[in-house]
Amino acid sequence: MAVLHTIKAWLYDNLLTEDENDLVARVSAERTLSVRDICESAVTRGGADINASAMEHAVELFHKEMGYRLCDGFSVNTGWYAASMHIKGIFNSPTEGFDPEKHTVLAEFHQGVELRRDLDAVNVSIMGKAETAFFIAQVTDIRTGSVNNVLTPGRNAKIAGSKLKIVGKDATCGVYFVNLGTQERVKVEEADIVENQNAHLLVIIPALVAGTYHLEITTQFTDGSTLLKKPRMTVFDRPLTIG
Repeated sequence: MAVLHTIKAWLYDNLLTEDENDLVARVSAERTLSVRDICESAVTRGGADINASAMEHAVELFHKEMGYRLCDGFSVNTGWYAASMHIKGIFNSPTEGFDPEKHTVLAEFHQGVELRRDLDAVNVSIMGKAETAFFIAQVTDIRTGSVNNVLTPGRNAKIAGSKLKIVGKDATCGVYFVNLGTQERVKVEEADIVENQNAHLLVIIPALVAGTYHLEITTQFTDGSTLLKKPRMTVFDRPLTIG
């Protein structure tokens, strides 16, 4: 298949293995597109035969109904992605019931046949090893074990990466959850940063409203004894969901 798309990626040290030479590629995302952005692109680039507002309304109606039916226990397969419900947690006996303190219901999405077909036309351009080692590699919800996906407000999240330690007198230093719908930025209280290390943070997730979020970290930390004059920020490249 002819190459129709190019994805740019930087290489980073793989902190999840013991091999010091391991590198992982992280996509250099352009930006996060909303439903409205996709609908406008479908009209201006793709030649859709309805206007963007009508398409956006239809998509929102579809997603709302899909979510409702998923919660009824149905699976969904659109061709582009498949979705189904799963239960996380251990049951200690055949008679044990569902306990929200121990068990969690999650929706899982996987790429479908149509999307896999499009991926055959993607070229990956490796731009070399990233100059900075300041990055977020993985976010784990401690309560459910969900990785880079769903977070539980009021519970712990482990943030793995490099040079993450929150230090510095600048007021912007800290951990933030940014709502992608409203752009509201919620800062994790200093007392809720339970562990504050170079390679990982353990934080209590704020009481966030349901939605999709980006995770941001701002710090003046360096490997040396001195701090950066100005804080720097890194953004996790995968959106996180609050149900």
